[in-house]
Amino acid sequence: MKKTFKLVGLDCAHCADMIEKAVSRVDGVKSADINFMTTKMTLDCEDDKVCAITQAVEKIIKKMEPDVKVVKI
Repeated sequence: MKKTFKLVGLDCAHCADMIEKAVSRVDGVKSADINFMTTKMTLDCEDDKVCAITQAVEKIIKKMEPDVKVVKI
């Protein structure tokens, strides 16, 4: 299942890359892609783990970039 999020307040390309790498390692995530120019993150993840993955991703982003807000699109 593909999920798309807007990363409001993301203003660093290096940070986007680091978040993308960390999110890619979450159990159940098949692929993660962050487009820095649009500040959109697209996840391809296992259907039965979407809720747990979303919570883990939000926690990772909050830890790495506390000022970035994750908005589901």
